[in-house]
Formats: sequence, structure tokens, C-alpha cells
Amino acid sequence: MKAITWLASVTLGVAALTASAFATTPEGWTTDLNKAFEQAKAENKSVLVEFTGSDWCPPCIAMRKNVFSKKEFVDAASKKFVLVEIDFPKGDPAVKAKNDPLAEKYKIEGFPTVLLLTPAGKEFSRFYASEYPKIDDFLKHLDEALVPKKAE
Repeated sequence: MKAITWLASVTLGVAALTASAFATTPEGWTTDLNKAFEQAKAENKSVLVEFTGSDWCPPCIAMRKNVFSKKEFVDAASKKFVLVEIDFPKGDPAVKAKNDPLAEKYKIEGFPTVLLLTPAGKEFSRFYASEYPKIDDFLKHLDEALVPKKAE
């Protein structure tokens, strides 16, 4: 019985540490899509929106840990995009409820979904972030997604 109690306390402790580590938006990201559109217009950038389940979705957690929270990614992606995180955490029902209308508006069917939008809000690309689990691959995909947009 002691072993089960110990294992349960360790598991809960690790879960609490993991959840708290991902409880805040990564550096260089915003959670306000309207302000992101304003910034994108002012800076002549596109908008990258990640729809995530930061405290329950394993691919979302991995993407944040390995790509989205890394300075190398944020610095490179921020040159062409305003970065927005729209979170649906199980641990914070108020945040999820606030973001539910955006998931409906953009017809989000899974996580982590990334939308690339013009400053006016027109979608020009959509993909699952976990398709590009490394910084270099993700940045390359972003550059490729911008090529057809520039031709418009």
C-alpha cells in the first residue's frame, strides 16, 4: 500500500509541475487575436494562430516544449508573423469558455491546429503543428506557406 501511495504522490507532483510549467503563454506570444491583427497591419506581417490544449494534449505540450517556447523559433517566426496562442486548458474552464467562440469561428477540429492569417483575418494556410516537430522544419514550412501569399 505504501508503494501505491508513494507512486500516486509522485505522479500528482509531476503532473502539477508539468501543468504549472505550461500555465502561461510562452514569451513572444499573445493571446489577443484582435490586437494581433492590429499589430500585423501596423508591422506588415501575417498572423500565426496556434489552437492548443496546453495542459492535456500531448502533441500540444510537445510542440510548446520543443518549438513554440524556444527563443530561436520565436525570434525567427516573429520577423514575419505575429504569434497568437489560443488555449483550451482543462485546468482553466474560464479561458476555454472565452476561446470557444474562436474555435467555432475557425472550425477547429483538432489540436494543435495552426492557422496562418492575413492582417485582415483571411486564412491562407492551416495545418497540424505536430506535423513539423522540429524548429527548422516548422520554420521552413512557414516560409513555404508565405510564397503563394506573396504571389497574390
